[in-house]
Amino acid sequence: MNIAQAMQTRYATKLFDTDKKVSDADFAELKSVLVNAPSSVNVQPWHFIIAQDEVGKERILKGAEGAYAYNAPKVKSASHVIVFCSKIHIDDDYLYEVLDQEDADGRFAKDPSFKETYHGVRSMFVDLHRYELKDTQHWMEKQTYLNLGAFLTSAAAMGIDALPMEGFDLKALDQEFGLRQQNLAANVVVTLGYRSAEDFNATLPKSRLPEETLFTQA
Repeated sequence: MNIAQAMQTRYATKLFDTDKKVSDADFAELKSVLVNAPSSVNVQPWHFIIAQDEVGKERILKGAEGAYAYNAPKVKSASHVIVFCSKIHIDDDYLYEVLDQEDADGRFAKDPSFKETYHGVRSMFVDLHRYELKDTQHWMEKQTYLNLGAFLTSAAAMGIDALPMEGFDLKALDQEFGLRQQNLAANVVVTLGYRSAEDFNATLPKSRLPEETLFTQA
């Protein structure tokens, strides 16, 4: 399946087949996507909570109570559930952590002087959001959503169904997993698996705005 076909056939899966699970090998590939997805100046401001058994799902279901209970069945029937989280604040210690990892991975092997140059460039962009635009948390959430897009596209290309959901009590998830004490906040929950034959949304036609309203040829 090519990417265009994958995006044409994927949809927001509302109910999963509880008898079909994503294999360990396939999920390992998807975890690799989470690790390697792009972010602005390679800042990687994300963290992921993964549940694939009933114990883990029950913890995530703490965010699907009350007004959000309508999303609980989507978690219960899924093979895997992932909570995408992003950092709340970013400090110099973290920037050096990223820099040291890049160094260890050989990013500066050909020209060691580039290490400080790149650190300066990244710090400039981060400081723009920290001190001038004052939108650091929102900026880091946008980087996490870049990861989400790569993840959903990859799952579709692998024939794995997925559903991203913002309709959760994210504060409850923050509390359940002690995220704020880790300088993290939950952004979105994604369920994975294979569509159930009883999922009403599987047979509905895809609807998108026409190309003439979406594209401008410069």
